[in-house]
Amino acid sequence: MMELVCPAGTPAALRAAVEAGAQTIYCGFADETNARNFPGLNFDRDEMAAGVAFAHARGSKVLVAINTFPHAGAEAIWHRAIADAETAGADAVILADIGLLAHAAENHPGLRRHLSVQAAAANPDVINFYAEAFGVKRVVLPRVLTVAEIAAINREIDVETEVFVFGGLCVMAEGRCSLSSYATGKSPNMNGVCSPASHVVYAEESGGLTARLGGFTIHRTAKGQPAPYPTLCKGCFTSPSKTGSDQTGHVFEDPASLDATQLIPALAHAGVTALKIEGRQRSRAYVAEVVRSFRAALEAHAAGRPMPEAALAKLSEGQAATTGAYAKTWR
Repeated sequence: MMELVCPAGTPAALRAAVEAGAQTIYCGFADETNARNFPGLNFDRDEMAAGVAFAHARGSKVLVAINTFPHAGAEAIWHRAIADAETAGADAVILADIGLLAHAAENHPGLRRHLSVQAAAANPDVINFYAEAFGVKRVVLPRVLTVAEIAAINREIDVETEVFVFGGLCVMAEGRCSLSSYATGKSPNMNGVCSPASHVVYAEESGGLTARLGGFTIHRTAKGQPAPYPTLCKGCFTSPSKTGSDQTGHVFEDPASLDATQLIPALAHAGVTALKIEGRQRSRAYVAEVVRSFRAALEAHAAGRPMPEAALAKLSEGQAATTGAYAKTWR
């Protein structure tokens, strides 16, 4: 059965994921070394050690995401995170930066290394390079590949592959987005924050509520309507059309969640090792429900039963789901 890798943004979410049947949990320290660096999330050093001990006592593994890119001259913060993850007993670290991979391979050779999706490694040549140069054992594939492309990659590498199957989607190539940096000065790839709450402003204006990020208007919603969080790539904008009249809509990406439940058999056939759930910023109740649903789906696949239908629709962004690039029906 494929490994189920589940998010934990807090110690409570880690415990909930383990108790719901997660085989593996990924989490990060409460600083800019991980790509979910939001207030109120993540683990201090004592919490990480306690979380690892809790998971190990129940047969689960813990991966520590140190998946941002260090600032020049501040590498010591990231180096310390790697050392502290090993001290806490982490089963692996998830790294994106080539310098950190070299540092970990040289200074922490016994610590298993996974390649983060932030590295955007999407072909056999680059994956094999990371494996040969830095001993990477698993790569988290970016969300731009079809199932057939994943299968083709797996035929040419000797590295485990992990793919996202549920949660928020990023329209950009991971590790390459500059939208948040442009609007707020905070980079998801270096500061670990995309569309940070510190730069969000809601204002009651004529006709409804305006949501801004870094001074840019991202949404206007009518009075009494739910106001979405102002994430730039999922904003509602007015743009010119070929017909000459302006059109208003989601120019980059519709608010929808990835749900690849129905593709579990195809992903298994493609040689995927692990299925990853996105959502370290989500509640422990969300984490527990998603974990239970995917654990049931994996058990159904192992028993040769059909995949469950739309079990997580109510937890999807905008109550809409997509298989994303796996089928690439949008091409």
